[in-house]
Amino acid sequence: MAIENLKDVYIEQVKDMHSACTQSIKATRMLREVAQDRELSDALEAGVAGIERGREAMAEIARRHGTDPARAHCKGMEGLVAEAKADVIDEDYADMDARDAAIVTQYQRMAHYAIAGYGTILAFARRLGLEDDAATVEECLDKSYDGDRRFTEIATSGLNARAA
Repeated sequence: MAIENLKDVYIEQVKDMHSACTQSIKATRMLREVAQDRELSDALEAGVAGIERGREAMAEIARRHGTDPARAHCKGMEGLVAEAKADVIDEDYADMDARDAAIVTQYQRMAHYAIAGYGTILAFARRLGLEDDAATVEECLDKSYDGDRRFTEIATSGLNARAA
């Protein structure tokens, strides 16, 4: 399908974000499995739930516009997931606090990717006058910012100091 207008770009971005969410759910679960800090583990569990809500929101929007959200693969998130696996899951750590600090790093990279994606989708939805979509995406964006702030708080309130 040729991209003909902003609405086509918008729909492609919605599908891409659905794929990004699907991939980051799996990665976040892997990160949670190796996290040692209880607060971090709880935050990762909450992250999985939030990402699942975002994935469903993107699927709902895609279906509303008559398309299958599963017909896309986000290569950007694929790279971030591969990096998380290589740098945290497959890497040997002598210090579990250092691993937990690396988990925060990898999770926040994925969260920042989501923030950029949701922000773009929100701008497109508003420009296209898709107010119901915009409200849904804005909620996803707000929750992504909240999650990012939570991980920053975990890192700066003691985790990074223990890892130093």
